[in-house]
Amino acid sequence: MMETKIILASASPRRKELLEQIGLDFEIMVSDKETNIDSDDPKEACKKQAIQKAEDIVKKAESIYKNYIIISADTIVAFEGEILGKPKDRSDAKRMLEAISGRKHRVYTAVCVYNSIKGKYESFVEDTLVEVAKLSKEEIEDYLSKKEPYDKAGAYGIQGYFSRYIVGIEGDYYNVMGLPIGRLYREHLRGIV
Repeated sequence: MMETKIILASASPRRKELLEQIGLDFEIMVSDKETNIDSDDPKEACKKQAIQKAEDIVKKAESIYKNYIIISADTIVAFEGEILGKPKDRSDAKRMLEAISGRKHRVYTAVCVYNSIKGKYESFVEDTLVEVAKLSKEEIEDYLSKKEPYDKAGAYGIQGYFSRYIVGIEGDYYNVMGLPIGRLYREHLRGIV
């Protein structure tokens, strides 16, 4: 049986950590293709972006490997109909944190898996409800002084310093980190790796 190469199409250290956590041997190939949100529906927006990333890496991988699986993902935070991506700057991060303070919001992660043996793309979107404690102005300023909020959708990382402000979640915790690893394994990797 020929070995199947697993490729993570993401530069996210959290996604890398999650794949390592379940014992996968994989390599990272990052898409340099610019993706943009062109839908007001957060599920559709993150799904399109995950597929675009996978398609870009397929073009690169097909000349290197015979049997391979590409895993790409995109995470979006949505609050009251607004999509909160990665903040553009400090004031954008502040605006996002003020919006989710003391309220619930949804985190969507779309995962796209391309299996070269099947020759097709399969994708799904996971949805988790997150409740954040009411943040004081000082707490927001303190958090903004850290590196953590600037490379994450919604301007926070549930697994880091911001965890002190999480009241609760309904759904998959790992989805909020950026990769619903259990569903990915059960539906797409079990029996292959």
